[in-house]
Amino acid sequence: MKKRDSSILYLLLGIYALMINWYYNHSIIMLILCYIFWPVYLIYELLTGGLSHGMWKHIPESYFK
Repeated sequence: MKKRDSSILYLLLGIYALMINWYYNHSIIMLILCYIFWPVYLIYELLTGGLSHGMWKHIPESYFK
């Protein structure tokens, strides 16, 4: 059961990274690269401030409005 919970979290974080990438880049090539290396991309966005000032919340909301 514990392995299943972590795989769902891994999937959700991967989808979140793809949403962030598409919000900033709008490029299919960058989206494919992010799909392959999404953990590195997510850490990069966290360290460079791409998700600061409420952007971590605004980006997913922008897809559902």
